[in-house]
Amino acid sequence: MPEISSKGRQMPASPIRKLTPFADKAKRDGKKVFHLNIGQPDIETPEGMLNAIKDIDFKVWAYTPSEGTLAYRTKLAEYYNKLEYDIDPSQILVTVGGSEAITIAMQACVNEGDEIIIPEPFYANYNGFACMSNVVVKPILSFIENGFALPAISEFEKLITPKTKAIIICNPNNPTGYLYSREELEALKVLCLKYNLFLFSDEAYREFCYDGREFISPMHLEGLEENVIVLDTVSKRYSACGARLGCLITKNKEVIAAGLKFAQARLSPGMVEQIAAAAAVDTPDSYFEKVNKEYTLRRDTLVKRLNSIDGVFCPNPGGAFYVVAKFPIDNADKFCQWMLEEFEYDNQTVMMAPATGFYSSAGTGSNEVRLAYVLNVEDLEKAMTCLEKALEAYPGRKS
Repeated sequence: MPEISSKGRQMPASPIRKLTPFADKAKRDGKKVFHLNIGQPDIETPEGMLNAIKDIDFKVWAYTPSEGTLAYRTKLAEYYNKLEYDIDPSQILVTVGGSEAITIAMQACVNEGDEIIIPEPFYANYNGFACMSNVVVKPILSFIENGFALPAISEFEKLITPKTKAIIICNPNNPTGYLYSREELEALKVLCLKYNLFLFSDEAYREFCYDGREFISPMHLEGLEENVIVLDTVSKRYSACGARLGCLITKNKEVIAAGLKFAQARLSPGMVEQIAAAAAVDTPDSYFEKVNKEYTLRRDTLVKRLNSIDGVFCPNPGGAFYVVAKFPIDNADKFCQWMLEEFEYDNQTVMMAPATGFYSSAGTGSNEVRLAYVLNVEDLEKAMTCLEKALEAYPGRKS
């Protein structure tokens, strides 16, 4: 029998989705499963975005330009310039989801075997994208005890070699919800300029910042224009994960030109998605204010309940809609699978993502779990009661 590639063997499974077969079986067995494993919001997609799809009238469902339609890129520039990014449509490359924006950035900027530094825990699929691009991830640990703040710049410098080409940050962070401060970003700016590094800024959760905290993008930092690459998506902002539409933004002309060649190789992003997303730019601020208020309530509910459980510690995140919590357990992967396979309370159980998959360093995150607060408060309360009972019953509980 022919063998699969070494890359196929090395490609990591998603910690967010790998337990799905166990959740499916739990449902077939009649259990209600509370899905806290994946960032699929239950918030309604803006009406204007959906209406734009309903009102479409074309005779041929055609290719679009590889970089995205000018109409959509013009609307995107309008959105980003309200955020003071000071860009024009030529500095935007429309991608098939934020995932493609990340892979194009890696392939356009980093040679095979070169290194990217990423504070961990980080979005699990960065490992997969790096594998696809033959890029080496150099993780740098952040710690739950201080809420996963950015590690000291001196720790970054210890990892820098002649092969280091970029640093990736996700702000607000997935999976921790940590929101980077201006001071932390200014420190990264100095480092990137000193060592001539790209700074990839994954901003999928830009709209979700809480308690009046300020979102700062590297795009706001003067003097870093040639180094910054923003990676974005409509998935979370407009609760439109299934649209699979993202973008890469940079003022670096060489990066745009190189990225466009990769975009041309995959032909084009979808026409319908761009029509819908162009309409979404006109979503009123009231929509985001309502969503922000709802997520704040969910965050507060989840964090309070988690920290009330004996042996559990959960920092209070400043953004996104995730938390990473430390549980009194022997192994997060075993515990999350046990929850689906063997546990139920009132015929209910909870699906979560073991945090091991959000780390690259061996042996890290073994007693940590990521939970997404994408369900309504009533369901979150039920899920937390279920989790509390599970931790009392789990055979691998640690004191």
